[in-house]
Amino acid sequence: MNASNTANAYKRQQIMTASPAELTLMLYNGAIRFVTESILAIEKNDIQKAHAANMRAQNIVREFMVTMDMKQEISKNWLRIDEYILHCLIQGNVKKDKVQLVEAKRLLVEFRDTWCQAMKQVRVDQAVGK
Repeated sequence: MNASNTANAYKRQQIMTASPAELTLMLYNGAIRFVTESILAIEKNDIQKAHAANMRAQNIVREFMVTMDMKQEISKNWLRIDEYILHCLIQGNVKKDKVQLVEAKRLLVEFRDTWCQAMKQVRVDQAVGK
């Protein structure tokens, strides 16, 4: 088994054993990585790579949108922001506009960091028996 296969097997195992919260965190990290790849590809004028990375980020944001629990009041606001992130990604892809991609990345990082804080708080609450 070569290093690539080992890494893929490890990643599959990580995904299969992750909690829903951890999977969400992985998706945020993936979206951020793909937007970063898209920005770097635009800088190198690699339009095909920029498009491919951007589409992967768009797919993750769309997944967030379709799986959101709309029974929660905060979800309506969160959905509007996801729609804006998707808009920035689409515009950044169509126009190869790094400004739009940087904005999408900023919001994804902010959401990811908020998600991490929420995960930490849940662990603290569980530890103290709340």
